[in-house]
Amino acid sequence: MNEKVNNIGNAVQDYYPDDFSWCYGCGRLNEHGLQIKTRWDGDETVTEYLPRPEHMAIPGYVYGGLAASLIDCHSTGSGSLALYRQAGHELGDDAPVPRCVTASLKTEFLKPTPLGEKIVIRGRITQLGQRKAVVQSELSVAGVVCVRGEVVVVVAPESMLRRK
Repeated sequence: MNEKVNNIGNAVQDYYPDDFSWCYGCGRLNEHGLQIKTRWDGDETVTEYLPRPEHMAIPGYVYGGLAASLIDCHSTGSGSLALYRQAGHELGDDAPVPRCVTASLKTEFLKPTPLGEKIVIRGRITQLGQRKAVVQSELSVAGVVCVRGEVVVVVAPESMLRRK
C-alpha cells in the first residue's frame, strides 16, 4: 500500500459508506486495491499516488489502465466532494457523503507516465447539478502533465448497495 503518499488526511474515500468502499481504485476496504485518497486543495481536488512495480507497461513506465483508473476514481471522489459541499457540508459533518460512480470517462494520453515517481492528479469541477458533476482532471509527474481526463459522475443509485 502507499501509506506515505496516500495518507494525506481528510479524504472523501474515508467517509464513504462501507457498502460503497470496495472499489479497486478507491475502496478503503479493498486490501488489494489502490486505495487512493482525494481531498480539497483550494478550489481544486488532489490525489497523490506512488505506482508500484506491478503497474509497469514497459520498463520505466506505468501502464495506461492505471492512469485511467486513477483519473476515474479521483474524479468520482471529486464529484462526491463537490456535491457534498454544494449541500452545505464539509468532511467531518454528520451528514452522509454521496458516493458517485462514473457515467462517462474520456482520457487523453499526452506523454508516457514514469514509473516509480509520485503521480499527482488535480481536478476541477466544470459542471455541477443536483446528482451529477463533470470533472476535468490532469495526471502529472514532477509537474509534467501526462494524461488529461474528463469524467461525468453521478450519484450511485441505491440499487448498487450490497444485499445480504
